[in-house]
Amino acid sequence: MASRESFMSTIFFFLLLFSLGCKCIASELHLHATQTAVLKVDASPQLARQIPDTLFGIFFEEINHAGAGGIWAELVSNRGFEAGGPHTPSNIDPWSIIGDDSSIFVATDRTSCFSRNTVALRMEVLCDNCPAGGVGIYNPGFWGMNIEDGKIYNLVMYVKSPETVELTVSLTSSDGSQNLASTTIPVSGASNWTKLEQKLVAQGTNRTSRLQITTNKKGVVWFDQVSLMPADTYKGHGFRTELISMMLDLKPRFLRFPGGCFVEGEWLRNAFRWRESIGPWEERPGHFGDVWHYWTDDGLGYYEFLQLSEDLGAAPIWVFNNGISHNDEVDTAAIAPFVKDVLDSLEFARGNADSTWGSVRAAMGHPEPFPVKYVAIGNEDCGKKFYRGNYLKFYNAIREAYPDIQMISNCDASSSPLDHPADLYDFHVYTDSKTLFSMKNTFDRSSRNGPKAFVSEYAVWRSDAGRGSLLASLAEAAFLTGLEKNSDVVQMASYAPLFVNNNDQTWNPDAIVFNSWQQYGTPSYWMQTLFGESSGAMFHPVTITSSYSGSLAASAITWQDSENSFLRVKIINFGSDPVSLTISATGLQARVNALGSTATVLTSSNVMDENSFSNPNKVVPVKSQLSNAAEQMQVTLAPHSFSSFDLALAQSKLVAEM
Repeated sequence: MASRESFMSTIFFFLLLFSLGCKCIASELHLHATQTAVLKVDASPQLARQIPDTLFGIFFEEINHAGAGGIWAELVSNRGFEAGGPHTPSNIDPWSIIGDDSSIFVATDRTSCFSRNTVALRMEVLCDNCPAGGVGIYNPGFWGMNIEDGKIYNLVMYVKSPETVELTVSLTSSDGSQNLASTTIPVSGASNWTKLEQKLVAQGTNRTSRLQITTNKKGVVWFDQVSLMPADTYKGHGFRTELISMMLDLKPRFLRFPGGCFVEGEWLRNAFRWRESIGPWEERPGHFGDVWHYWTDDGLGYYEFLQLSEDLGAAPIWVFNNGISHNDEVDTAAIAPFVKDVLDSLEFARGNADSTWGSVRAAMGHPEPFPVKYVAIGNEDCGKKFYRGNYLKFYNAIREAYPDIQMISNCDASSSPLDHPADLYDFHVYTDSKTLFSMKNTFDRSSRNGPKAFVSEYAVWRSDAGRGSLLASLAEAAFLTGLEKNSDVVQMASYAPLFVNNNDQTWNPDAIVFNSWQQYGTPSYWMQTLFGESSGAMFHPVTITSSYSGSLAASAITWQDSENSFLRVKIINFGSDPVSLTISATGLQARVNALGSTATVLTSSNVMDENSFSNPNKVVPVKSQLSNAAEQMQVTLAPHSFSSFDLALAQSKLVAEM
């Protein structure tokens, strides 16, 4: 009896294993099963809606050394010796000495000729017979200066010495062993400061160079405001060309600046002050950004941001401090000086060249006004005690002085109305990929009346974002299709943060990663390039029919380049199965022409793949001809992919004009 029971138990055990094995095989087969879906686009004119010209732009914040040591091409860090604070002696980091304490004594004092930044550096040479090559000081810049063979670098510095002295200014390798450029500059003995200017032509390339200033003569020399700029900045305006090129490739319609939390400060005493960031660069005091924990000389100031907006062809959006930081606030009863300060900033941007502040702008080289038509009253301050009171003071004053300026509230009105007037409201979202993918319908339920949404900061972050993963970019792309669909109530959107210096990864992920000489786009950057034609395009409704539709997101637009019109169908496959997709477009005003039609796909073998300096093109869009392009066509969507199909329409604008 026991033997029979044992036999039956063994049979049952093997049947159970067989059953589980079949289920596992079925599960594996299901994971690789091709799903089917139908995407219908109704391109009829009566259902088309124009997307705002401003829909997609960029947000620049001074974070991760995005400006100082980033797009602002200044190579010297702490060029005015102010970073150590106003009390002397002070820390001169990252400056250091060449020599030792028996040959040189260096200390800051308050003898500068500039009233707004009074700290200068006093260098006393102690040696009678100095070492070969002399003694002096050097600056490594921001983790090393990128000096390239044949390029010109413009040196400016202020010097004072009671006796005549010869200074040798050189660009060398980080240890001083390789000399890339060198010149000798005589300094006449005088009690007054002298501005010295020199062009240095590099005779070699070194990615981690330094600027050094040496002498062999015993005596005392003072230095202040030492600047080294490449001669080939973008349009001669001081911006790093290759990083600006990446910004231009996003085709931004607006530039939100200069923050972010950078605008607020942990404390108001460290907030960004526009007035301190204008005028001659030598006279700017600079400030310590206590939110992101580094010093900026403010060479990239309010004027430069306005100039950058113009260079990008983007509408400037000035985010100003409304008397609130992370830790302290100005009572509404005392906010009037802050309101006047902002009105002055708007006169600086928009005033005539003969106005009080417009004349300052004109003196800086821009007599024509900058077209500031958007301002954000604070950043993420809605819940603060004095925000609403302060907001109304700013709102009323700006509305009276500049009726055309659109004002942006920090308070979210996506699900309930505001209790104060506004033209737009700020909406920020940082979350995981699944949540952001599901938020593609967020604005479906928003009121069609009242202020428009400005999604000024969005991104996937933390565990499933890494330093910029494919997964993050897919969720973000799906979210943006929802913004296109709801562009009747969403007027603007921008990713955040835009830049990260690889040496200061305070916030990850970011759209563009760089160091002193390299740069690459993360998948989130490349995702945004596929939305570059959406601003001002015509939006067309789409429907997806599929049992797999929960993993899909799509949108459709028609857009035009200089010659042709296109129907662009974008679709995100957020799932792990391939999809056999039928695209059916009706209501088009011209037939689809396979010639000139393309497919662009952003995907990779692993959903967590990232780009890097060693492999910057691991996850980038791949473009190919779409030979089967037609009003109805069959395509296959790879798992975890973002596909953009541009269907050329036979009637070109040139033909229409003829």
